[in-house]
Amino acid sequence: MPLSFLKSIQTMKNNKQNLFLFALGMVSLVSSAQNFHQNKQKIYNDISKEVQNNNNLDQLAFELLDVIGPRLVGSPEMNQAHNWVVNTYKKWNIKAENVAYGEWKSWQRGTTEITLTAPRIKTIDGMQLAWNAVTKKPIEAEIVAMPFFETKVDFENWSETVKGKIVLISAYQNSGRPESQWKEHATEEDFFDYKAAKEKTNTAWNNSLKATGKNTREMVQFLEKKGAVGFVQSYFTGTMGSNRIFYSFAKNTPMVDVSLEDYGLLYRLAVNGKNPKLKINTKSKKLGTSKTYNTIATIPGKTKPNEYVMLSAHLDSWDGAQGATDNGTGTILMMEVARLIQKYAPNNDRTIVIGHWGSEEQGLNGSRAYVMNNPTEVQKIKVLFNQDSGTGRINYINGQGFTHAYNFLGTWLQNVPEEIRKHIKTDFPGMPQNGGTDNASFIAADIPAFNLSTQNWDYGQYTWHTNRDTYDKIVFEELRKNVITTTILTLEAANDPNEISNEKRILPTNTEWPTIKEPKRNSNDY
Repeated sequence: MPLSFLKSIQTMKNNKQNLFLFALGMVSLVSSAQNFHQNKQKIYNDISKEVQNNNNLDQLAFELLDVIGPRLVGSPEMNQAHNWVVNTYKKWNIKAENVAYGEWKSWQRGTTEITLTAPRIKTIDGMQLAWNAVTKKPIEAEIVAMPFFETKVDFENWSETVKGKIVLISAYQNSGRPESQWKEHATEEDFFDYKAAKEKTNTAWNNSLKATGKNTREMVQFLEKKGAVGFVQSYFTGTMGSNRIFYSFAKNTPMVDVSLEDYGLLYRLAVNGKNPKLKINTKSKKLGTSKTYNTIATIPGKTKPNEYVMLSAHLDSWDGAQGATDNGTGTILMMEVARLIQKYAPNNDRTIVIGHWGSEEQGLNGSRAYVMNNPTEVQKIKVLFNQDSGTGRINYINGQGFTHAYNFLGTWLQNVPEEIRKHIKTDFPGMPQNGGTDNASFIAADIPAFNLSTQNWDYGQYTWHTNRDTYDKIVFEELRKNVITTTILTLEAANDPNEISNEKRILPTNTEWPTIKEPKRNSNDY
């Protein structure tokens, strides 16, 4: 028998074997998809039971918020958080990696000591603002309050008096009580007078700033050049004890935010001629520059691996507290959803991708960089769910201008338990979001990207970017509901046999669809 004939027979046998293995694999894939649809109610029941009785939310919150703490972009804590997310996913057998997209100045918060030293001794409640200069030794100086200005000349003449002084740069608040208390407890006449006086003061203050010809940042840097040795602000939110903590405008001198109560004390002492003195001692560290990252995790799909369902939550925070509700809750929500899917339903049709973005707080930089850097991958995303609005239960989903969002989202939501679903309002087709949080980066790329908006819990006044955004503000009862909702929506999207349309609505006249924006890849402007 010719050797060529024997080889031909062997080749046929190998082809048959390969064909058999391929067919077996296809049967296995189809079988896994069928198994999900056949068993999904049991899967959802098992997931709901684990969420109620044995979830990881408390432990994840502890590790992220108590052990790592706030996650200012560029800080060592931010990089620690990225690595923690990767390592946690790896423990759950979920592939994850940190992907660099830029760099940022690296700064680490230390202790802040602010002390009134005259006319009496008192510890002042406050903290240094982010990326502020490091004081090599304590600064002690007289405090002066910035007056109201009628003209730019008035401001420039006054600026000649600030050399060697610490300047108060916020408006004085006549009352430290929130408006809700005035409304509830004051007489109608007193409440009216309170609001009128507050509006008058705010108008006068804003007009005074306008008269200087400078915004607050420019004004601080101008006064710094005139010899001011420090700056004190109080960014009161209107809720007792809550101040927003952002970043310093001063380049070479200390700039701190203090409580409304202590700011009022300092202001009254200054304007009443008591020549108060303040000592500021900060122990922060400037550490050069650091790479900025997104953390990306993946649960591969089986039959449609090149179609993605994406979960989205920014990992960074401002560092006035712990970044618990902005956006620790969004972070641990998406991590817990991924853990449950990997445990109970890992074999889905579509690939599930989880994006933990960096530098959202400075302008959606991480998610915008992902969209810019990965145009091919982004077009594989069929739907995205983002969470970044506090600790409350999901109560609103906007269709974001996608014509058929009602069809697929409405169908998927029917699988969420009634006791949870009844709290969720929808608006279809809605209008596209142009900013605010990371789903906007993907809407600009024509991806159906939905923010899972939540019950308020006084988020805007109490915890959003404030010194009160701490672990104890998390409402875990609400967060558990969100895990169930998001897990079910994700699995429904990942296994929906239908195409998920990204057809866009016709927008009203003079309204345009958002466009893709370039991220800030460095901190040159901060």
